Amino acid sequence: SAYYAAANFNKTVFFLDLTDADDFSKMLEYLKTSDIVILNYKPGDAEKLGLDYKSIRVHNPEIIYAEINGFGADSPRVAFDVVLQAESGFMHINGEPGAKPLKMPVALIDILAAHQLKQGILCALLKKQQTGKGSKVEVSLYDAAISSLANQATNWLMNGQAPTAIGSLHPNIAPYGDMFQTADERWIVFAVGSDAQFSKLWNTLSLHENGSFEEFSSNPLRLENRAKLQEILRTAIKRQPVGYWAEKFDGQHIPYGIVRNFQEVFDSPNAKDLILEEVQEGVHTRRVRSAVFKIQNDN
Repeated sequence: SAYYAAANFNKTVFFLDLTDADDFSKMLEYLKTSDIVILNYKPGDAEKLGLDYKSIRVHNPEIIYAEINGFGADSPRVAFDVVLQAESGFMHINGEPGAKPLKMPVALIDILAAHQLKQGILCALLKKQQTGKGSKVEVSLYDAAISSLANQATNWLMNGQAPTAIGSLHPNIAPYGDMFQTADERWIVFAVGSDAQFSKLWNTLSLHENGSFEEFSSNPLRLENRAKLQEILRTAIKRQPVGYWAEKFDGQHIPYGIVRNFQEVFDSPNAKDLILEEVQEGVHTRRVRSAVFKIQNDN
């Protein structure tokens, strides 16, 4: 399936019944020569199967044992991505004002937890290189979700400002996340993060004729007068097609994005460079890379 192919690339797969003595012995042979083992059993299951950290270390003291759980090692709760999106507040702040809570369209908490686990594994590998000792690395979906609330958490923790669903709008910056339609009915979103960028946007849209720049000359003023600013920008953007504005904004280094569908996204040469292809059980599969960093070696 496409879902399976998205998560599995260039892997050798073995199907083993870990309650069968012969299959369990095969698993132990693999573990004896493994650098890393990754598990995500619900609490208690690893111990029942003899695959907890203490048991595996008997066979391979230098192994790095990496574990993902839902709400922490001591919690019996079963967890999936959407459960954590709800429990961590993401669904509460996602969506449009007045609409019901909305989950994100990808399993983002799963992905964030995986990146946290990867970082922990890399630290454990460095430790092993220095000391020769293995480690246990543990990440919960809950901790990964809460740690990713970033500035929204700080708004609450420092100012008591409770985030609410505001669509794509940024709660602290304007126009950032504000979207407008062009003459050819394409959507443009802005990420204007400084007064200098806003001044360029104002001039590019020829809004000096409007005579109200001082009302929006600083970010606090733009936040205070956001509704009025949106109406001014909406009228201006609607006058020209998306190609016209893209050329203008690129020329002035104004941060903007065109809302694209998947056909447009994967027609891009840059996106095509991120596609991995593989034949799995006779099926030609395609997915995007999950590791996209580049390392330059100095020769």
